[in-house]
Amino acid sequence: MEQSPPASRSRRDALSALGLSAVATAIGTTPLSAAGIAAGTNHSAPSLPAGRLHQSVARWCFSKTPIAELCGTAKSLGLVGVDLLGPDEWSVPAQHGLLCTMGNSFGAIPVGFNRVDHHDKLVADGENYIPRAAAAGVKKIVVFSGNRAGLSDAEGIANCITGLRRLMPTAERHGVVLCMEMLNSKVDHKDYHADHTAWAVEVAKGLNSPSFRLLYDIYHMQVMEGDVMATIKANLPWIAHFHTAGVPGRNEIDNAQELNYRGIASYIAGSGYQGVFAHEFIPRRDGMTSLREAVELCTV
Repeated sequence: MEQSPPASRSRRDALSALGLSAVATAIGTTPLSAAGIAAGTNHSAPSLPAGRLHQSVARWCFSKTPIAELCGTAKSLGLVGVDLLGPDEWSVPAQHGLLCTMGNSFGAIPVGFNRVDHHDKLVADGENYIPRAAAAGVKKIVVFSGNRAGLSDAEGIANCITGLRRLMPTAERHGVVLCMEMLNSKVDHKDYHADHTAWAVEVAKGLNSPSFRLLYDIYHMQVMEGDVMATIKANLPWIAHFHTAGVPGRNEIDNAQELNYRGIASYIAGSGYQGVFAHEFIPRRDGMTSLREAVELCTV
């Protein structure tokens, strides 16, 4: 995932809602009804694709497309919602019978919970942001470790646990899940600390809260560690959300890249996963055509 709230290639400041109580059950969180997830709207839960995965699309990858148009396309493709929206767009998906499936972060990628001197501001921002997201029906928010800047892995993990623990009572009270995203530090996010699944899992284990889970970005973790299916299998209880993109280049998930996304989608669906599977690739050609092809590929 990328970050920066407004720009065309920006992404992380928003949160999301899952469409079924089974979603929460599958990740070990308190079950949330479809009605509860869409709280504050008059819309019923959206229709799902014919397949077993609840697919969504990341807003920032289609930033040149008006949000209403993107929601209309998402609805026509059978998606459950739109990922990574900021507060100014949280209410738009519901107008189309969709969900905001992941909210942007209240922090920035390089400045995260791995450094104690960031905690007071991040916690204050989170305490303000989480209730607003919940009131808008946004049930998941992405968060970041921050960059290493010389910290050891053990220090970073311990600091993340200490800082995020301060937000768990508020997140739990509002039924919101904070999802730490693992990003590659090899190509896109130099020096990012949570660049391996095992690192982020240690944070999740340390917090041991239904309001903290992981956002497994398939693109980023293929770049860093590969072994995607085995890693997912070993860590699925901690994973609340998936992102897709082609490797290398972060473009379409077609035959021009190295991952077999139909196989990966089938594997995840077969695991019993009931969460959201969101497309976060940067299209090189007509975006809506590429999105349709991605949805069809992953409808398993």
